[in-house]
Amino acid sequence: MKRLPFLCLLLLLADKGFAQTDSADAEALRRMVNLSEVVIRSDLNVPRFLQQIKTDTTFYKAFRNLRILSFTSLNDIRMQDKRGKVSATLQSRTRQFRQDGCRTMQVLQEQTTGDIRDRSGDWNYYTAELYAGLFFTQGKVCGENNIVSGTQRKVRQTKGLEKHKEQLKMMFFNPGKKIPGIPFIGDKLDVFDKDVARFYDFNIDVEDYREVPSYKFTIQRKEGLSSGERDKIVYDNITTWFDAKNLSILGRVYDLSYNAGVYDFDVHMEVQMTHFNGLLVPNLIRYNGNWDVAFKKRERGIFTATLFDFAR
Repeated sequence: MKRLPFLCLLLLLADKGFAQTDSADAEALRRMVNLSEVVIRSDLNVPRFLQQIKTDTTFYKAFRNLRILSFTSLNDIRMQDKRGKVSATLQSRTRQFRQDGCRTMQVLQEQTTGDIRDRSGDWNYYTAELYAGLFFTQGKVCGENNIVSGTQRKVRQTKGLEKHKEQLKMMFFNPGKKIPGIPFIGDKLDVFDKDVARFYDFNIDVEDYREVPSYKFTIQRKEGLSSGERDKIVYDNITTWFDAKNLSILGRVYDLSYNAGVYDFDVHMEVQMTHFNGLLVPNLIRYNGNWDVAFKKRERGIFTATLFDFAR
């Protein structure tokens, strides 16, 4: 299967922290944020809250925690044709085992339809290939931990699918941070940059998220943008729910779209978190994406990963 050069941004969008700003930019952002009446009446320290958002590591660490745990995963990948009809699928049940500092994976059940794989067993769809690269363990992987402090992304030092995965992780864990190597949009991802932030509404509200009191922080594209203004941004929406007690992330929703001529995409992703043995971990990941690159076949994919039965 031929690998496409920059499609990771079209597939998935799990956060070491938002883009850093200096104190002047931080103060400007604070003035831009709209607060609900409930938040105004609460004792929330808004500047501190915004600073914690920009330096948050709980989201990223939640996914790193998966490297030190055993768990079961239900994997559902569905590819669609141009009429929206399902044309290829994979449904499987896998179990990751963590033992003696290493992790392995066993496929407990699997069923495929259509041309999800070719005769050699390789993926026919880039969506499925990247999903497998991110969520399926091949062989035995050792020496991993869940430490996030000091972690650096090595986008420039990697190539091919590994580079796309690193770019993807930056979009996923660091929404709003500029990402090298993505044509046309790398400098349009920093939603806190003053030249980009003016196209968004920033809101903080109080809301129960799956019955847990939380602060809801929304970065929403402004209504009524001209086509020229719309071309200056990529994210349509980033909504995050923070536990009101400790500000750890409970869930996040992404919506992003762009048309660069040579490629276009429209992607929605949702992540839900849970706790196991004192660790924050993702337990539900949903993706719905439509993307196309010049001279390649358009891909429309939907997948859901459900994680449970965690163990140490």
